[in-house]
Amino acid sequence: MQNRQPNASRRKFFSGAATAGAAAAAVVAIPPVAPSNAMVSEPARVAPEKGGGYHLSAHVKQYYKTTQL
Repeated sequence: MQNRQPNASRRKFFSGAATAGAAAAAVVAIPPVAPSNAMVSEPARVAPEKGGGYHLSAHVKQYYKTTQL
């Protein structure tokens, strides 16, 4: 009686196939995300008479959120 061990490359193949199948099933099960138009347009601002012009807009607020630790 010969004791035969499956080939390691065969194990890797079936393990990879199972992982790919699970990933494909997860992708199908996740509902699609519809793009939202949550961006609210801000009213146009009048240019300041004496320079300056910095204002805290949604874009700047988003940048500040990304720089927080």
